[in-house]
Amino acid sequence: EFARDTDRVARFQREAKLLASLNHPNIAAIYGLEESEGTHFLVMELIEGQTLADRVKSGPIPLEEALKLALQMAEALEAAHEKGVIHRDLKPANIKVTPDGKVKVLDFGLAKAYAGDQENINLADSPTISAAATQKGVILGTAAYMSPEQARGKPLDRRADIWAFGVVMFEMLTGKSLFSGEDVSSTLARVLEREPDFSTLPQNLHPRIRLLLERCLKKEPKDRYSGINDARVDIQEVLADPSGVFAQTVTTAEPRKKPRLGIPWVAAIILFAIVGGIFGWNLRMPDPKHIVRFSYELQEDQTFSDPFGSMIALSPNGEHIAFSTTKGLYLRSLAQMKANRIAGTEVETQQPFFSPDGQWIGYFSVNDRKLKKVNINGSVPVELCDVKELYGADWNEDNRIVFGDLSGNIMSIPSSGGTPESILKNESGPIIYPQILPGNNLILYTEITNPTEGNIVVQSLDSGEKKELFSAAYGAKYLHTGHIVYRDQNNLCAIPFDVNKLEITGGQISLIKDVGAAAFSDSGILAYIQGSIISSVSAVTPVWVTMNGKEEPTLIPPAEYGFASSSSPRISPDGTRVALTFRNRGNVDISIWDFAREIMGRITFDEGRDSWPTWTSDSKWIIYRTMRDDSIIEINKKAADGSGEVEILGSIQSSSFSPGPFSLSPDGKALLSWDLTFSPIQTDITMSSTDSKIEWKPLLKSVYNEDHPQISPDGKWLAYSSNESGQDEIYVVQFPDVNKGKWQVTTDGGYGPLWAPDGRALYYRKGKSILSVTVETDSTFNHGKSEELFQGDYYSMNVGAILIPMWDIHPNGEKFLMMKAAETADEESTKGSSRKINMVLNWFEELKERVPVD
Repeated sequence: EFARDTDRVARFQREAKLLASLNHPNIAAIYGLEESEGTHFLVMELIEGQTLADRVKSGPIPLEEALKLALQMAEALEAAHEKGVIHRDLKPANIKVTPDGKVKVLDFGLAKAYAGDQENINLADSPTISAAATQKGVILGTAAYMSPEQARGKPLDRRADIWAFGVVMFEMLTGKSLFSGEDVSSTLARVLEREPDFSTLPQNLHPRIRLLLERCLKKEPKDRYSGINDARVDIQEVLADPSGVFAQTVTTAEPRKKPRLGIPWVAAIILFAIVGGIFGWNLRMPDPKHIVRFSYELQEDQTFSDPFGSMIALSPNGEHIAFSTTKGLYLRSLAQMKANRIAGTEVETQQPFFSPDGQWIGYFSVNDRKLKKVNINGSVPVELCDVKELYGADWNEDNRIVFGDLSGNIMSIPSSGGTPESILKNESGPIIYPQILPGNNLILYTEITNPTEGNIVVQSLDSGEKKELFSAAYGAKYLHTGHIVYRDQNNLCAIPFDVNKLEITGGQISLIKDVGAAAFSDSGILAYIQGSIISSVSAVTPVWVTMNGKEEPTLIPPAEYGFASSSSPRISPDGTRVALTFRNRGNVDISIWDFAREIMGRITFDEGRDSWPTWTSDSKWIIYRTMRDDSIIEINKKAADGSGEVEILGSIQSSSFSPGPFSLSPDGKALLSWDLTFSPIQTDITMSSTDSKIEWKPLLKSVYNEDHPQISPDGKWLAYSSNESGQDEIYVVQFPDVNKGKWQVTTDGGYGPLWAPDGRALYYRKGKSILSVTVETDSTFNHGKSEELFQGDYYSMNVGAILIPMWDIHPNGEKFLMMKAAETADEESTKGSSRKINMVLNWFEELKERVPVD
């Protein structure tokens, strides 16, 4: 009907050309006015990202972020008003935020050229109202942002957009719609009659922002700002306020009685002075050359969560420290006595890192495998992207986050979130712990060469030119003092580095011994954890756990079982003994616990690292791996009673991490392993015959990870884990001909399969859950539904990004052998150092003195 009205078409064309003239970075562009078979249409810019409506669904937007978004909205409206265009339908659904944080105002479809346009607007003819009349909620969404004069159908000018701007900004700060009702009539009635409830705004809202909202939301247009530029200036002033965007607390002293200075009062004053000197340091910094040391002990219910030595972070200005725990992310102002958990991070978190302005903390959320950020003043955590594993992240001045993930890439995303993209690819292995150096065109990172060591590398992002600086463990960080600091052999070390010439200018100096984690602020503060990072896993106790989750003691003494090499316990086929890998004065050996005699007998004594014991079916022999010099891998055989010599079945020289032997066929003729390589991160299942010298050949090898092979009790089937579906799942294939049939057993995640001794069930793990699935293998393979048996805090370990469950099943099929935290008498002594964060103020002065820079 409208297309046949020449006056309407002409007006449409005039307005389209006017809208196309709105060339502004915060307004969605119109690229063309087209006509096809009598239909006229606009070609508009496609904007990626979330709308504000979607963003506000998760709750209020933190104040500083909300102001930065509102500033861009104001600039967009100002540009439109200068062209004589009012939007008339400004609302969260018409405002998009791109992945890099840029606002785009959309849908000027109701826009009017307001100069000289005095015609009355019939509300019933509003395209938003009529076109969406059958869609519940859309009408309310539009009506809720109408100015009072628009709701009455009166003439409009740019002050209608100023009203809508105030309503949108109010919703950003409170997370709730200001005027929405049950229907259009009640919503419009609230717009016309109800005053905003300003008490719902954040209590610490800057007074200038509150005044801005009051001016925007005046019922009478003449009482509002005359132009959106006034609101823009107010927001700019608040964002530039040196005291911050929050209201400043003003306190007045209460008169009190003069104290009587007895000895207890003198002691209190002295104590207050000591505490004030430590915790009030940011109110009165010590002399620039005076080094102050103190420590902060975690509360009883807090335990560090990150096994990679990155569980603490300091804000660039040194005012805050964040640390990750198994129960969430904690933040402490160094002027306060206590750390508080940040709301919304109540699950296990890892690897916190601060934004350049210190207002945001990025972190890895373990439960849902996502990279997230959260405001230090409290807000709903913002999901940035999916990450399977995080190995170091750096938030740059250009509001991009770079991180390592063991894929051989350094990934980058905008700090507002998005799809990660690779900015650097390393063909020779994983690269982790990236840091963008000053100038934004150089990156420092660790190139993994084997599971315990790497090369510290600097590379140009422009030319790709790469320079290896030195070898170390990992975690190198460049400081503006002209040093690279890093951990090597569990010591905190430093080496002078000329960032302009990209040259090491001096020798390595070891600064602090036995450091589990360290963090630095630009202001010169060092925070570090001394001793074992997670003390609760330094010693574990093997326990029996029945199929319904009931624990029973084993009497096996606590020790560091498996952690030296991530090796699982293995129960003998006759059920009388269990082979365990343990750390023995820096070496790694295998011992056997006899359940009946209740004694432990060590069976390996050489200098190599012995692990991954596997029993022969007659329970007389142990086949195991010995690692020598980080490159020689031997497969050895030894009598389980400790007698006789070690028989070397075969050896290879390999830079890959080969955990095997992992599973032995019932007839003893086939030995299976899974091999982890680092270029890129990859696991494959290999097999060797035991009839002759060990020679590994690929059994299951693809672009995906295949690991944890387990041969069925009858020797005809092979269960294993694979991530080919996008996450770890359990699969079964025929054995030894793995190409004859394949079945996916789980669909909701799982790893580390175990066969029931009678072959009628598979058991596997997922997080804290132990699950089972029944199987039939008489003629072909069939399986039932997965069922959870129980949950518990039983340990698994990581090798790269691969989880290794530390468990086994008893031959009677009635219970599992699992590992849990040891409750030893001396636990407190080992626990103390790893629960304490040591702080050194003005540490850079000590660093420059001990490690001079030419």
